Amino acid sequence: MTTVSVIGCGHMGSALVKGLSAAGTHRVTACDLDTDALEAVEPYCAETTTDVAEAAAASDVVIVAVKPDVVGPVLEELDLAPEQTLVTIAAGVPTDYVATHTDATVVRIMPNLAAETQNMAAAVAWDEVDEDVRELLADLGEFVVVDEDLMDVATALNGSGPAFVYYLIKSMQEGAAAEGMDPDDARTLAAQTFKGAAETVLRSEESLDDLIDAVATEGGTTIEGMRVLWDSDADAAVADAVHAAADRSRELAGAFDDE
Repeated sequence: MTTVSVIGCGHMGSALVKGLSAAGTHRVTACDLDTDALEAVEPYCAETTTDVAEAAAASDVVIVAVKPDVVGPVLEELDLAPEQTLVTIAAGVPTDYVATHTDATVVRIMPNLAAETQNMAAAVAWDEVDEDVRELLADLGEFVVVDEDLMDVATALNGSGPAFVYYLIKSMQEGAAAEGMDPDDARTLAAQTFKGAAETVLRSEESLDDLIDAVATEGGTTIEGMRVLWDSDADAAVADAVHAAADRSRELAGAFDDE
């Protein structure tokens, strides 16, 4: 059983802890200075601690799940061996910066909050496959391997993307509620529709345009709704949201250029 330490138990760190607990294939230690955060994840851990060095000392994989401006101070407290793996998830923090602070193998990932339900979408950048990290990611959902220079895009796409999807679900919920549907029922149907459509995309080899055409048959109801979207700037607005988030990730990375 792989031993994993998660340092930082905010939204993303706690999602990783809970997802790994559900997988049942990892012994998880959670570390945070906030004892309330530790109390919240305690049922999902083998142990909890406020001591960063203690948490990492005996772990195969150490995940640093803190905000970018806290990564440096956390790294200063770690003394890892070459046989250990240090995983960083902070937006904009390059592998080269992390590698100068540790003897461990460094892997950079961009996960998302669906790790909690083992439906995570993640991007990973590594020099070579790390089997412990590969198994960890596979237990939490789907992942793709990318060059590190694409991690800013991944940060925007699958890291920030859940918020964009929640926005669209909320819009569909509100549209149905305005037509008289109970808001809770509308929320359930909208969310399940996204879930089912996403699963179809993952399982199908058809293009997204072909999948749209399969639903939007001529003379039916769907095509009337699609015409509204095709005539709008909705696609450009979603793309602009991805670009804006990617730009912010690049700005964060710039802060580490001289360090």
